[in-house]
Parts: sequence; structure tokens; C-alpha cells
Amino acid sequence: MNKTLVLAGLICLTAACGGGPAATGRTPDPAKLTLVDRTAKAAGPLESATWLLDGEPGTLDLDVDGGTPNRTVMANVCERLLQTQPDMTVKPWIAEKIDQPDPRTMVLTLRDGVTFHDGSPVTADDVVWSLRRHAGEGMDESDEFEDVKSVTKTGDRQVTIAFKKPNALFEQAIAGGAGIVLNEKVVERLGKEYGTPDSPDACSGPYTLKEWKSGARLTIERYDQYWNKDVKPLTRSVTFRWAEDNALVNSLVTGAADGAYLSDTGPAVALQANQAVTVAYGPTTRVFVLLPTDRGPMKDARIRRALSLAVDRAGIARSGFAGLARPWKVPVGAGAWSYRKQAFQTAYDQLQGAPETPRVEEAKKLVQEAGVPKEPIIVATNGEQSRTVIANAVADAAKKIGLTAQIRTIPAAEYGGFYTDKSLRAQVDLVPDDWYITKADPIGFYDNGLTGSSNNWVGFSSPEYDALVAKALAATDPAERAADVVELQRRFTADMVWISLVEVPNAVVLGGKVTGPPASQVHMGYPWAADLGAKG
Repeated sequence: MNKTLVLAGLICLTAACGGGPAATGRTPDPAKLTLVDRTAKAAGPLESATWLLDGEPGTLDLDVDGGTPNRTVMANVCERLLQTQPDMTVKPWIAEKIDQPDPRTMVLTLRDGVTFHDGSPVTADDVVWSLRRHAGEGMDESDEFEDVKSVTKTGDRQVTIAFKKPNALFEQAIAGGAGIVLNEKVVERLGKEYGTPDSPDACSGPYTLKEWKSGARLTIERYDQYWNKDVKPLTRSVTFRWAEDNALVNSLVTGAADGAYLSDTGPAVALQANQAVTVAYGPTTRVFVLLPTDRGPMKDARIRRALSLAVDRAGIARSGFAGLARPWKVPVGAGAWSYRKQAFQTAYDQLQGAPETPRVEEAKKLVQEAGVPKEPIIVATNGEQSRTVIANAVADAAKKIGLTAQIRTIPAAEYGGFYTDKSLRAQVDLVPDDWYITKADPIGFYDNGLTGSSNNWVGFSSPEYDALVAKALAATDPAERAADVVELQRRFTADMVWISLVEVPNAVVLGGKVTGPPASQVHMGYPWAADLGAKG
């Protein structure tokens, strides 16, 4: 999907060797949190492993539901036209080559010898059918195809995609869920049964579905006839179970489970000091932000800038995330910098409006300039720790710069309604929440600042900004696109359309017997189980 909202808190990105903070029980310093791409390489084979999810998948048809548990399982079973690597770069996979004879045309040359799990070859017809299915109304990846005019077979191993207008992000899309290639005959035969506990998969990856006992477990098994002989999974089978919070922690420290990608910072805090496990952290696109509305004081950009200067990001990282986050200036994490990394880093370093520690006097001047609004700023929370810590930090910052703030608790079940219910947004001025994007390119985020965007609640409107988004989305040259994105980033943060707070890394926890998988957001699209194995 072009962008993915995380309402419950989703902590899933690249981590690695050695495993994060030392097991001292001390809160880590967020400024010194080490982020790496991979865990230590496995040394030997493993007969089986148990992996925890934070919930049982409702379906394994990712077109119907691309939720995190579903993706975490099926990343090992289903393959994409391109494959995102643990360092968030993209390489050819089922498509061995991509050509763009002009900005509105993409030609995919398919790799010879790729087979599905039933032994049949992956054909151009399967690719065309799969892409058209993904583009269907109501499908999870349909938004990726808004600029696609047609998908046609133009050779035995060739598929041509015609665009209504240039789309520089489509390569990233087909490295994700929009590029999954399915066996047309199998899916058509199964119909609505595809993706249910009793159905087989229709894919070509290094693992195949073995069984799904609804309510109990789901098992994938190494596919020994896998077409890519360079990929040699060490673990024969992986059984998935589901657990949350205390149950998850207990299963990992007792050895009942071998690993998990964590969906919240709470278990990471509980586990990082335990000698029985290793917790590793990695790059992310996930950032906690404040989303302002236009109902009251926050409609004034000077007030938004003042609050951004006054809020204590370092304190939020320590108190809200036990140091498992770092102060962050922009609304998308560094995991999105898959190209021109130095250009993005340099531009990030130059930004001044979101300091780690407060600049109160500077903020006070902006408040005075804005006329010191009389009405209080209403900050939402759903009662969850990180959002409540953020709400309290905002109230404290407001008080220090001559403003008043009140905290309003919204039931957790209703919190997601802010994104669809204008009447709910009309009750608050700031909504703390977290976002990540599934593509390793920041342009996948900045359309949220477009005039009229459903996530542009403060009413920011700039024809120059809108034109620059269109230009960046059409820029197939990475250097040109990076320059455009840097300027979008500058404009977005100058007006604080959203107020960025902290970047939360991905976390993966491994039991004492296993190692190898990437600790990265890539686990939702890369066959991470193929890297899992025994420690030396």
C-alpha cells in the first residue's frame, strides 16, 4: 500500500547482530541506540522453530487483508516481482529485468525457470492476472494501481505496464504486496476458499503452507524443490503461534518460543535485560507524530512551530518508550532512505524546527507573535502509555510557553475514527499517533500534505507543494527525486503540517538457540525464515 497507518503500535524493521542494549536493566540512551540491518548469521541447520505473532491472521489472502501477522507469515511463502533486501534496497526477483523505454511505460522481463509450489511454471499470464487482481476494487493494494492504464502480456516472458502518468514509486510497489505473483489456476479453482485454513497456497517462495489449525497454530515448511538453488533455508519448518504482552514475554524467556518481531515497545523493555534472549533493533520508517486539526489554536502555523520547539522529545523517548526510540525531526523514519542516503541525512541534519531538547524562549516569541490564544489546546490519548506520555509532554510544553492544554481520553476502540470521522476530530486539537510507510522512499509519505488530503486535517494548502509532489512522483531519476523530496520535507516541517516526535526502531527478539533473520520492516515482504538457523 502507498501508506499504512498503525493504530495499535507496530514495531517492525531492520535490526541485527549483537542485539541492542546490554542486559543491564538500565534505560538505554535513545541517542546511542544502535540500529543494524541483520542479526548474526546462522551457523547450522534447525529442524523446527516456533515464532510468535501478536494475533492470528484472519486470512492468508493478502489482497483481502494485508495485516502485519498475515504479511509476516506469507513473506516466506509468496514472492514478488522485485524483492526488498534487509538494507531496504530493492533487487530483481521473479522479474529479472525492468526497462522503461519512456516515463509512462515499464517492461518486465520475467526470470526463466521460476515455478509455483505445484510444480507449474510462473508465466507472463500469471503475472498479468495477479497484477490485475491486486488492482481490483477493494483489494488491499488497489491504491498502488491508480496511475496504471493497462497491464498486458507482450511476450512469452514479458509484461508491459502502461501508466496514465509517470509513477516513480511503482518499482517499490511491486517489491511489496502489489508485486506478489499468484498461481492463477489455483486461486481461481479455490475461489473464496483461497487464504482460509483449509486451502493450499498459490505461491513460489522457499516455504509452503503445511497446516493451519485455526485458533491454535500455523506451520510453514521448507519447499525443497524451490527454484532458486542459491537460497538454502536452514530451518525445515516454522510454526507460528500468537501471544501478547506477558504471554509473549514468558514464552520467549522460557524457550517455549524461539523469536518474534515485536509489535510494541513494552515486551522489548521487559526482554532487553534478560540473558535468555537477544533483542536487536534496526532502521524503521515508523515515527510517532502529533496530527493537528484546524478547530482551534493549532490552525496557526506559528503555534504549531512553537509547540514543536517546546516539546521535550528526548524526555518522550525515555518516558514513553524506555529509551527504545530516538528524537526525530521528520514524519518518516530513516528506513525510507534506500537511495541517496547522504543527501537525505544532510538535509535532515540541517532542519531546526524539531529539537531533541526544548528551546522555550524561541517558542515563547512565536506564541507572542501569534497573539496568545485564549482557548486551551485539547490533546487526545487512548490511554496507552506512549500516547499518554506524549499528551502529558505536550501539556507541559504548552504551559511553559504561555499556552494551556487539556488531555482528553478517547476509548481505544474509537481512536482510529479520527481518520474518518470529522465530528470526532472536531473535539480535539492534537492527536498523537504513529505511522509507517511500506516503501523505502520518503515520497511515499509526503502526499499527506497535499491540498485536500484526507490526512491533512489542519488545512495546509500550497499550490507549489502540490506541484512538487507531482513532480517528485514522476521523477524516475533518483537524484532528481531526492532533491524534490528534500524540498517537500523542508516545506512540510516548516509549517509543521504534522509535528514529528520520535522514531521507533524495529525490534526482533531471538531465543538462545537461533539467529539469522533480518530485524527489519522487510520481514513483511522478504523471506526472513530462509535466513533463520541455529547459532554456532
